[in-house]
Amino acid sequence: MAGLCFLVFSTSFLFLLFTLSFAVDSISPSQSIRDGNTLVSSYGSFELGFFSPGISKNRYLGIWYKNIPVKTVVWVANRCNPIDDSSGVLMINSTGSLVLLGQNKSVVWRASSVKNARSPMVQLLDSGNLVLRDVTDGNSSGGYLWQSFDHPSDTLLPEMKLGWDLRTGLKRGLSSWKNSADPCPGEFTVGIEMVELHAYPEIYMWKGGAKFCRSGPWNGLRFSGAPELRPDNPTYSFDVVYNDDEVYQMYNLQSKSVISILVLNGTTSTYDQLTWNEAEKNWRIYTSVPRDFCDRYGLCGPNANCVIGESPVCKCPQGFKPKSLEKWNSADWELGCVRNRPLSCEERDKDGFVKFTNLKLPDSTHSWVNKSMNIKECRAKCLNNCTCMAYTNADIRGGGSGCALWFGDLLDIKKFADDGQDLYIRMSASELEEEDDGKAKTRIIKDQLKETDIREGNQKNEGSQKEDLELPLFNISTIASATDNFSDYMKLGEGGFGPVYRGTLADGQEFAVKRLSRSSGQGFNEFMNEITTIAKLQHRNLVKILGCCVQEEEKMLIYEYMANRSLDNFIFDQTRGELLSDWPKRFNIICGIARGLLYLHQDSRLRIIHRDLKASNVLLDDEMNPKISDFGLARMLTGGDQTQGNTKRVVGTYGYMAPEYAADGRFSVKSDVFSFGILILEVISGRRNKGFYHPDHSHNLIGHAWSLWKEGRPLELIDTLLGSSCNPSEVLRSIQVGLLCVQHHPEDRPSMASVVIMLGSDIALAQPKQPGFFSEREHEAGRPHIGNESSTNEISISLLEPR
Repeated sequence: MAGLCFLVFSTSFLFLLFTLSFAVDSISPSQSIRDGNTLVSSYGSFELGFFSPGISKNRYLGIWYKNIPVKTVVWVANRCNPIDDSSGVLMINSTGSLVLLGQNKSVVWRASSVKNARSPMVQLLDSGNLVLRDVTDGNSSGGYLWQSFDHPSDTLLPEMKLGWDLRTGLKRGLSSWKNSADPCPGEFTVGIEMVELHAYPEIYMWKGGAKFCRSGPWNGLRFSGAPELRPDNPTYSFDVVYNDDEVYQMYNLQSKSVISILVLNGTTSTYDQLTWNEAEKNWRIYTSVPRDFCDRYGLCGPNANCVIGESPVCKCPQGFKPKSLEKWNSADWELGCVRNRPLSCEERDKDGFVKFTNLKLPDSTHSWVNKSMNIKECRAKCLNNCTCMAYTNADIRGGGSGCALWFGDLLDIKKFADDGQDLYIRMSASELEEEDDGKAKTRIIKDQLKETDIREGNQKNEGSQKEDLELPLFNISTIASATDNFSDYMKLGEGGFGPVYRGTLADGQEFAVKRLSRSSGQGFNEFMNEITTIAKLQHRNLVKILGCCVQEEEKMLIYEYMANRSLDNFIFDQTRGELLSDWPKRFNIICGIARGLLYLHQDSRLRIIHRDLKASNVLLDDEMNPKISDFGLARMLTGGDQTQGNTKRVVGTYGYMAPEYAADGRFSVKSDVFSFGILILEVISGRRNKGFYHPDHSHNLIGHAWSLWKEGRPLELIDTLLGSSCNPSEVLRSIQVGLLCVQHHPEDRPSMASVVIMLGSDIALAQPKQPGFFSEREHEAGRPHIGNESSTNEISISLLEPR
């Protein structure tokens, strides 16, 4: 009897053991998974069961990583139909469908099979895929009646397909959770848009049904908007399958020891590749899209190019201009760019193409692909179709092959520093001719200027006419178009030479144009002076001249546009001064101006004295870096050792001129140093030297600074806007350098080479003496008489300089 009992117990135990072992990763129609029980994949990678997300008490059926301490749910069955208690049961019903039951055995969720199974079974695979299959069909994936991989939630696992089964119309895409406590689909989705077979496949991210960002078309090696996806990546590989049956993207891990997933995060509005860091027990973001501002779909509008790192980021490429300049200049880029000149559709041989490099290719929705064409045939096919706007290689593997064409507007282009793709954009013949003309150097400007000089009775010597300036020439129609025909709303300001306008070149580059006024007596000299000086200079702290225009009666200089205009707009204005309310920014400006002057005086191939250095002639870029501008009054010193010169025509700005220059017309590198000293004191104090007022004395700013220095209170000079951001020792050193620069005698002033060293080190400095132009009263009394010339005409009082 005892033996029989033992035999019955042993048989029952073995049956139970067999049942439990069989139930580890799968269930049959006679089994079920109840809330509190789970399935675990064969190698223990994934687990299926019931869970409550975040702060919610609702119950959902889901799949998560088994051995990761941070619970990471990768799939949810009943996303929008939660169970509010622990009554949930997962089972196979009598028709072979996988069903999730809730209270009162109501069906909460169902996974119907595509055909009836004789022996159905549900299994959780070690890939994280939950499959319903017929045991009699074997273990091949082709035998799956249903699988969770065909119905993703917010997570793409390795070996999952993202895309379309064209035979059945099945779409596999991701949708974000509404929030951390609700897995019901939110407003973000990711997938491959269903397009014609003759088009590029690419991945899109949508927000509420509108395109939010995209990967760029697949080019055989990677998506053109994702240059970081390289075929030799040691961690993972991306593949795109594109044929008559399927269009999908899949990624695979190169090592089984790596855990990595792609998650659509509705909270951060990003599509992230996460990799598990075992040492730190957390998920790390490997890549994330949108990567930057330029990844936002259609940010710059049709036919525009987004260039991250530029300001503004949106540019009109060569051959295009803003559709609405007014909106474009106010950072409203929605309307994008339009062609400068229409295409010659009826005479196709008059059109051509311009090659653009390192791009994320345009949206492929309106594209066409032929894999057998070569690039020459591709060009011809595009040229023979009036609606074809651009073409490129369809596949860049092995040197490039195939043909991809774009029709209509080019949407969502992004410029990379490198690793982007080439795109050939269609242009009219007249635009191509102008491109060639724009590359011509100013070898023809000499004749034009010479004719102008003869008409004005101001002919130059033969030697100056022979010099090759290598300065690009712009057509007046180009400048007029870019400035909306010199409209008042494009006007930046006006000086003694004439007005300054803001414009945008065909390639999207912003510029400032100085237009010589016909009534200006000094403008032509300034114009020639700038052409022969700044055109030869290249330094990060000097404004760059882009070219000039000499046509008919017009003479114009084109400069790079400086977003923050001039220094005086900030340091002398209490409101805008808030943008320079920390000392490091002001100190950076002081040091930048010093480096620019050092280049002019010593490091350039020409030795140049600026002669009109002042706050309004220091321009600031979008990062508040300074650039010295306006070289209309500059003088070149021809001798290698020459450091000074004389003039009977004293020009400059009252309040910045050195004593010896104002009184005797003697200018030198040391007269520029004097002006720089004034600038240092103005930047530190936020007060102008000219017109400075103090209730306790009649000194100008120089005199006030000197008085505070003598009394041991130099830090009282500091602008109140700077507050606690100041480095006292750095400010004190800067004040001392400023006072040394404004010494009365040139020989007592340091060179700019010494100034740069003094500002950037802790070396002991000489003690300053009483400066030149000590007080406003003394300055007025000693103000020089300048021959028979009117000081009003000769002293620059312009309020705005070229930007």
